[in-house]
Amino acid sequence: MAKHDTPMMDELEKGPWPSFVTDLKRQAAKSPQCWDILGQLELSFKDRITHWKHGGIVGVFGYGGGIVGRYSDVPDRFPGVAHFHTVRLNQPSSKFYNTEKLRAVCDLWEKYGSGMTNMHGSTGDLVLLGTRTENLELLFYDLTHDLNWDLGGSGSNLRTPSCCLGKARCEWSCYDTQAVCHTMTMRYQDEIHRPAFPYKFKFKYSGCPNDCVASIARSDLSLIGCWRDDIRIDQAAVKGYLKGDFPANGGAHGPDVKVDIQKDVIALCPTGCMWMEGDTLKIDNAECTRCMHCINMMPRALRPGVDQGATILCGAKAPILDGAQIATMIVPFIKMDPENEFEELGDFIEKVWDWWMENGKNRERLGETMQRVGLPTFLKVIDVEPIPQHVKEPRSNPYVFWAEEEVEGGWDRDIKEFRARHKM
Repeated sequence: MAKHDTPMMDELEKGPWPSFVTDLKRQAAKSPQCWDILGQLELSFKDRITHWKHGGIVGVFGYGGGIVGRYSDVPDRFPGVAHFHTVRLNQPSSKFYNTEKLRAVCDLWEKYGSGMTNMHGSTGDLVLLGTRTENLELLFYDLTHDLNWDLGGSGSNLRTPSCCLGKARCEWSCYDTQAVCHTMTMRYQDEIHRPAFPYKFKFKYSGCPNDCVASIARSDLSLIGCWRDDIRIDQAAVKGYLKGDFPANGGAHGPDVKVDIQKDVIALCPTGCMWMEGDTLKIDNAECTRCMHCINMMPRALRPGVDQGATILCGAKAPILDGAQIATMIVPFIKMDPENEFEELGDFIEKVWDWWMENGKNRERLGETMQRVGLPTFLKVIDVEPIPQHVKEPRSNPYVFWAEEEVEGGWDRDIKEFRARHKM
């Protein structure tokens, strides 16, 4: 395949940053179709429209997801990308690889595809970019038999679960994110590979409120580690921060950047639950929202509590139909017990799915369904008792609606109890 004249693509090689254009040109020495990738992208820049057709349905036998179809709408000009399907691989928990496995998948992809990868897509998967339809079954056979590796999710199914580094590398993790991610991936293989949902559904697991996989903004079901007892305080270390012995944020801002506890910690607490009494730090833990700011700023002095678990949030999504949504807190605390394979979490997930599959419209994410029917209805159908933390904003109308059983049973009972208590 011939090189193409790509003046606009060449501009992207200028400047101090690494360029994907340079990578494509290098890869074209092994995979000539990469010249056609550059040529078609140059045409897209020129015409200001994409030249990829809608993907359509393409995949491997028995799987409804995992492969995203890509076809060029100018295949006569760029035959190398007439078919250019994307293959998603189910990444290991926390994206830990060894070099042997990475070399093996790269060799396999150069055999059957363009050799280009995306490490990693925003989905979380390891993404293999560009192959022809006739290569898919051959690739899938070698992938599963020789590498013992599976496809990830695509389409209206459970997308490949992903998690942060968790207890493997992070001192703040309040539960074993890798164990949960692996357990749920194995448990829901059918939901990953055979689309049956109104639209896509994503799990993302973060070990602490720092939320390093941005689960609160990107997943239909977000599990964020937290604690329900008091923040642990080392008052001797607090005095060290007061004297300037320790750098702020564990030295992340530089070894000489010191903490002004009043300005950098207490004044920035979102609920104002912290104060100093002399050189002693005080925390009203009942008002703490577990935001982690104080812990991040003074890691030697503060640590999460010891009664650890996770918070379940639902409904985040990107701006497709009704705009971007951030997840809503549903269950404030759940213990994460690996002994029973996180059965309580699985029961909650399946209750949500049963309701969403019955009530969700086509291409409607969970958060959009929740928004349409209202949070009170959602909480009721999944058997979660409403609490003040569920309230997003005060009521905007003066009307109170009662359920039938409240009017006929509970309301009458409350009146009788009130009259008896006040001897009326």
